[in-house]
Amino acid sequence: MHSVLFSFLASISSGVFGGVIAAVAVVGLGGGFAIGVYVYRRYRTKKIGSTQAQADSILDFAREEAKSLKKEAINEAREENQRLKSETERQFRERNSEIAKQENRLNQKEEALDKKEEMLLKKLDQIDVQQKQLISQQGELTKRQQELDQSEIRIQKELERVAGLTQDEAKQMLVDEMVGEARKDAAGLVRKIEAEAKANGEQKAREIVATAIQRCASDQVSEMTVTTVPLPNDEMKGRLIGREGRNIRALENATGVELIIDDTPEVVILSGFDPVRRQIARITIEKLISDGRIHPARIEEMVEKVKRDMDVTIKDEGEAASFDTGVFGLHPEIIKLLGRLKFRTSYGQNVLRHSIEVSYIAGIMASELGLDVALAKRGALLHDIGKAVDQEIEGTHMQIGADLAKKYKESKEVVNCIASHHGDVEPMTVEAVIVAAADAVSGARPGARRESLENYVKRLEKLEEIANSFKGVQKSYAVQAGREIRIIVKPEEVNDETTVLMANDIARRIESELEYPGQIKVNVIRETRSVDFAK
Repeated sequence: MHSVLFSFLASISSGVFGGVIAAVAVVGLGGGFAIGVYVYRRYRTKKIGSTQAQADSILDFAREEAKSLKKEAINEAREENQRLKSETERQFRERNSEIAKQENRLNQKEEALDKKEEMLLKKLDQIDVQQKQLISQQGELTKRQQELDQSEIRIQKELERVAGLTQDEAKQMLVDEMVGEARKDAAGLVRKIEAEAKANGEQKAREIVATAIQRCASDQVSEMTVTTVPLPNDEMKGRLIGREGRNIRALENATGVELIIDDTPEVVILSGFDPVRRQIARITIEKLISDGRIHPARIEEMVEKVKRDMDVTIKDEGEAASFDTGVFGLHPEIIKLLGRLKFRTSYGQNVLRHSIEVSYIAGIMASELGLDVALAKRGALLHDIGKAVDQEIEGTHMQIGADLAKKYKESKEVVNCIASHHGDVEPMTVEAVIVAAADAVSGARPGARRESLENYVKRLEKLEEIANSFKGVQKSYAVQAGREIRIIVKPEEVNDETTVLMANDIARRIESELEYPGQIKVNVIRETRSVDFAK
């Protein structure tokens, strides 16, 4: 603003009039400046006063607020102090109460201890009195013992004088007499024990064998040594023979089995000494019939496939037998030989099923007698292993089996079980005797072999016939393979007391008229039923 003013004054200073005007302008500007300064100072003073008033007002409000906060803080502090005081007084009261209870308990314990102490002191006094009495009695006893000793010496001398024997001589006579009596009693006792042992041993043996048979009543698979293959029709015989017999020759050459095709309708007979070969031939023919393509090339292809499948089947059967009997750790070749027994029969009895059953029976008998169960089961399972190859190797199946067991590192005990199970070799262990007994039980039990089946049926019929012949019997049933006869009597003719006598009479009659293995349980049942109808 000053620069503008100076430039203006310079512009008008060139003229006279301009000088006057310049002077007036300077005066006006000076007055205006003075007025501006005055107005500014008045405004500033007023502004400062207003600000001071606001500041005072804020300070007054702050002071009031501070007083209010201080008052609230003091009140809160008083309340907190009062609460803490109350809590402290409560805890103090509880502590005093607990201390009072503990003091009370301590006082009671102290009183009890005082009473016990008094009782102990009284007992000690009593013990002192009793001890004095015992000392006195001991003195009297000692004195009496001395008197008795002297009396005994006098009596002994008098007896020696009367009997004419010294004390040692009398003792020797008494000892000799007692020894004689003891020997006599011992001899009688020994005879009694021997008689009881024979009777009980025979009975126990029967019980063990009967228990083994009862617990192992497995089914037997009876097969013919000659295999029969059914045909869907007689036309299939011509297809099996083939043109100029080429198909039947191919079958016989590939399988080693003779095919017998005769007038028997819808049947082909396979004949061969090897049961595995017969099985291969049977499966091959069945597959060829199902497939429909029957010619030499197809026959050879099918035979090879069936042989591979048969190897797997044989191994599976051997492993299954090992698992079922719990005999593990067998050589793989032994497993295969066991599987071959699946297709071997003896007197119509499947040899593998027979071997498994013998293993079960031998294990049960060994367990009952406290012997080596694992050895008995292992020897029993392998006892007929020679029958798997007895058509191929010369010798008895016992010797063949023993040689195979030696070859595949079986123990000498197992080898002896195999070699001695028909009595050709002396058994080395009790387990070998058990294997032979179990083999006889499995082969001779009723129904196991085809040759004894007829006799078995007749025995069951005779058993029921004997029971039915008694008066008052309503019906009877031979159960559990002839090991039990259940007899139902008429309740109006037979009372409860008579059933006991009837059971005994029937048992005696069975013993006198029948021959049977083990024992037969006679079970007489008297049952009364009352029936009515609601109408």
